[in-house]
Amino acid sequence: MKETKANKNEKKTKMKFKDILKKHKTKIIMLLLLCIFIYIVYVVVRLIQNPTDTVYVEMGQIQEEEEGVGYIVRDETVLKGENYKNGIEQIKTEGEKVAKNEPIFRYYSNNEENLIKKIQDLDAKIDEAMSKNNVPSADTRALEEQINTKINELYGESNITKIQENKQQIANNMTKKAKITGELSPAGSYLKKLVDERSKYENQLNKGAEYLNATKSGIVSYRVDGYEEVLTPKDFGKYNKEFLEGLNLKTGQIIPTSNESGKIIDNYYCYIIVVLDSKYAEEAEVGDEVTLRLPSGAEVEASIEYKIVEDKEYILTFKIEKNVEELISYRKISLEIIWWSKSGLKVPNTAISYDENTNVSYVTRTRIGYEDKILVKILKSNEKYSIVTNYTSEELGEFGYTSAEINRMPSITIYDEILINK
Repeated sequence: MKETKANKNEKKTKMKFKDILKKHKTKIIMLLLLCIFIYIVYVVVRLIQNPTDTVYVEMGQIQEEEEGVGYIVRDETVLKGENYKNGIEQIKTEGEKVAKNEPIFRYYSNNEENLIKKIQDLDAKIDEAMSKNNVPSADTRALEEQINTKINELYGESNITKIQENKQQIANNMTKKAKITGELSPAGSYLKKLVDERSKYENQLNKGAEYLNATKSGIVSYRVDGYEEVLTPKDFGKYNKEFLEGLNLKTGQIIPTSNESGKIIDNYYCYIIVVLDSKYAEEAEVGDEVTLRLPSGAEVEASIEYKIVEDKEYILTFKIEKNVEELISYRKISLEIIWWSKSGLKVPNTAISYDENTNVSYVTRTRIGYEDKILVKILKSNEKYSIVTNYTSEELGEFGYTSAEINRMPSITIYDEILINK
């Protein structure tokens, strides 16, 4: 079959095109690279000039909070004895929980240091006298074993009450041993004299000691400042702004430790009174629940126990039942009231628009240069962000959209890229 003229011309054209490509291959590649480079520069410049054109939808939380200053009101019982001028020896430590009738602290006895020194000197003399009267018996050996056992227990003991009990048992056993040894020894009269003298000083020491026990269960504190009978939960109606400011308390100041008295604090709950002027405080009602952020950063649930309205200010009394121990050192603190919080799909308010006809809120999603209008339901908003979700088919139908329109509508999801309104 002979080749036609048209086929010959087509072959010649293809050969010429290949020759041109081969001849200008380098130039063509350079031109393509230049175009790519120009596009990259354009994108970078655009990003630099408009860095917040788009944002990604993310899961997050928003909340409405308000700063305030709170006065702490507690149920406190002060413990103070007759010998308060002698100073305190703590049996229970600051913040420790106690049951009713447990010993909390004691006052030092009159002339206690001198009496203790005399007893220690007599113990040394009694030990020396007993060592010279080597009269072993079953009773003395048993007492020695008990003494050694109690001494060994003292090394690993941290409970103050237990330590005092062990020391007392050691002293009692030493006295019993001294009496037995003294009765059996020729020098018994001298040893008996030492033991009697020691007993006399010990009686003086015990007679002067005054122990204070818990009148109820709760938390022990030695931070007593005189406001225990002023800031009480008996009458919240008296805590107006004038009363609170008249206390002249400093925010965050720690109550000093007393060396004369202690107290038991009810650890089941306490109250925080705050003076506010926001719309949320205005709308708040007794029984409402909020969250309080304490100075430590801890967030605790609280309920509104009482409300006073004064002009355009609102005095709210919040009740908390957790982290009560954290506040025992303070009368007045800084805190935040978290009125509400909401979690979900979080978007900037600047990304939300409203349909001119239906006034329905929406965002504009962009994907590979294409833009989609996505209707979104706003669940909660603060000044900067909103938590949104998709409308249900029923809700969209109420707005007037047809079933076909609803079926074609895209939904908002996490990591969607959406436009920011200028």
